[in-house]
Amino acid sequence: MKKNIILLYITFCLSNVFSQEEKPNVLIFYVDDLRAEIGSYGSKTAITPNIDELAKDGVQFNKAYVQQAICAPSRMSTLTGLRPENLGIYSIFTPLRKVHKEVVSMPQFFQKNGYKTVSIGKVYHHSVDDKQYWTHHFKKENNSYVKPENIALMKRLKASGKKSLKGPAYEDADVADEAYKDGRASKYAIETLKKLKDDKFLMFVGLSKPHLPFNAPKKYWDLYNKNDFTIPSREKPEGMYRLALSKWGELKGYYGIPKKGDLEDDLTRTLIHGYHASISYIDAQIGKVMKTLNELNLRKNTVVIFMSDHGYKIGEYGAWCKHSNVEIDVRVPLIISRETDYKKRKKNKISNALVENVDIFSTLVDICDLENAPITDGKSIVPVLNNPNKKWDKAAYSVYARGKKIMGVTTTDGNWRYTEWRNSITNAILETELYQHKSSLLSFVNLSGNKKYKKVEQRMKKLLEIQFPRNKPFLQNDIPRKR
Repeated sequence: MKKNIILLYITFCLSNVFSQEEKPNVLIFYVDDLRAEIGSYGSKTAITPNIDELAKDGVQFNKAYVQQAICAPSRMSTLTGLRPENLGIYSIFTPLRKVHKEVVSMPQFFQKNGYKTVSIGKVYHHSVDDKQYWTHHFKKENNSYVKPENIALMKRLKASGKKSLKGPAYEDADVADEAYKDGRASKYAIETLKKLKDDKFLMFVGLSKPHLPFNAPKKYWDLYNKNDFTIPSREKPEGMYRLALSKWGELKGYYGIPKKGDLEDDLTRTLIHGYHASISYIDAQIGKVMKTLNELNLRKNTVVIFMSDHGYKIGEYGAWCKHSNVEIDVRVPLIISRETDYKKRKKNKISNALVENVDIFSTLVDICDLENAPITDGKSIVPVLNNPNKKWDKAAYSVYARGKKIMGVTTTDGNWRYTEWRNSITNAILETELYQHKSSLLSFVNLSGNKKYKKVEQRMKKLLEIQFPRNKPFLQNDIPRKR
């Protein structure tokens, strides 16, 4: 009897050791400003062999959405599993920990569970956020120019007292990958993987491109012929709310970009060219990191996620950048590839399930089998990873604030997008929009109020009010920018 008890105890101890050893590593490529402009998503222009290979090794989500199409709130939402309307932060000026000391974040929780936590490049928008919860923290670097003429220009702008030091919107220096910051980010990632190969880790590799400026080594520009790019229609949707699109001031702040009016065709093509060169540049960095992961024999027990913080416009609707609730700005690429020896793992699958970036935290907790996780607004999408064709959520949700007084709330069912622009204080509806996106990221007619689509609009309105009830005020925790 005593012998059996001892054997049971040994078995219990060994099972605990093995379960700890089997907990996977996590590697997340967190990309800035990338819409679904990737080969695996059907892009006819983007050259992305490494990301495409990752898609073949996992599940690609064709209907993934962010909670707000702007860097800081979107990234906070991913890293806390909480929606912007529940954090109350809608601008890029307020760090998470300035107002939320109590929220348990992903690096905080994983660190508590024995993981080495790594932040490389741009992960949070504000580098100060969660600095104490990263065991390895590589501060994000500022935009860099390497051409002598652009370095000289930046010195002149600084000497002139110009406050917003933004140089040219693009650069194509004939340099090595490490001359620009994403090349250095992949270098840091490779070095850190080698150091942590015997530890459990949660590693974020924050790649800044294709965010402006579109600076990438010349060899990536040379992959494309500028004249092959088509100029998008500058037509704005008929009946669109007057504040639905931003004035794309982010681009207009760069040197050499006209302050008024549409961009002329040649400059438009150059910028589109630069956007694509930047995508191929980060694709190459991802390839380098994945190669190291395989060489270190870590791939077999590492969950790899490729994701973006929001979509982007490169001239569509005559607009640029993000900062809106339109489909092309809130829909993002998302690929999840689990460790190769996971029994239920699916490869080379596509899912049209509606998922959101706010789900990532809960999903990783589930995959890594961690207990006592904080309550979040997202939920694990592991059932969809196991069965990509599984019926899932009926809607995905996003917000976009226009100042302190106007809030845009929007939902999609995967086909239709319904948006209400409300008074942020009273929740009174100011304007509504209804667009169909059956086969395109773009839509050119606001069908809200059209009798033919009355039932569709009523159904979408009910879906919207599940997440944004009219009797619930919007949290406002943003700290005004210092003047």
